[in-house]
Amino acid sequence: MRKLAAELLGTFFLVFAGTGAITINDVSGGAITHVGIALTFGLVVLALIYTLGDVSGAHFNPAVTLGFVAARRFPARRAVVYVVAQCAGALLASLCLRLLFPQHATLGATEPRDGNVVQSLVLELLLTFFLMFVILCVSTGAKEKGLMAGVAVGSVIALEALFAGPVCGASMNPARSLAPALVSGRLDYLWVYLLAPAAGALLAIVGCVCVQERGCCLAPGKETCA
Repeated sequence: MRKLAAELLGTFFLVFAGTGAITINDVSGGAITHVGIALTFGLVVLALIYTLGDVSGAHFNPAVTLGFVAARRFPARRAVVYVVAQCAGALLASLCLRLLFPQHATLGATEPRDGNVVQSLVLELLLTFFLMFVILCVSTGAKEKGLMAGVAVGSVIALEALFAGPVCGASMNPARSLAPALVSGRLDYLWVYLLAPAAGALLAIVGCVCVQERGCCLAPGKETCA
């Protein structure tokens, strides 16, 4: 239960801070700025990894959980309850933001720029590929608790949000996209943000195997690849 509570709380704080930054930026006339939004996502993930990494592994993302299962670093029997906890935490965060900002249209929901579905699909796939690739290389088993793991993962999230956020939203996280889409009723493009991160996380395993030493990416309990 501690692990599930950590995943629920961690995903709550991730979605509340990240999509909250988007929402507050809108209602404040751009006070936070796009750079501030990207840094918010990166910094909250960095803080959460160091806070909860030793408890649950600090996944906070169904795509990351799926990637660890496919890499045989996380038991498949626990994946479903992890994903449920993550989605529940994200949904609670979006409901909280709805109470705070009842007139906001999207609550930070991710949508393709100008409805360009293919562009966003490819971008989300590649962004999640890079994120999961980094996580596989800096984590220990299914635990993101290495000395610099939080810095590496948080930096990647901030970097990707900085350059790709204005085009596709740079979600890389099905739970982060699902919750605001459900609460705001903006479901037209949700499938993009469910499918692409899952596919990107799985492809990252192939990329890791291609460049790292044998057994580094797939062997459970292996220390960091470096």
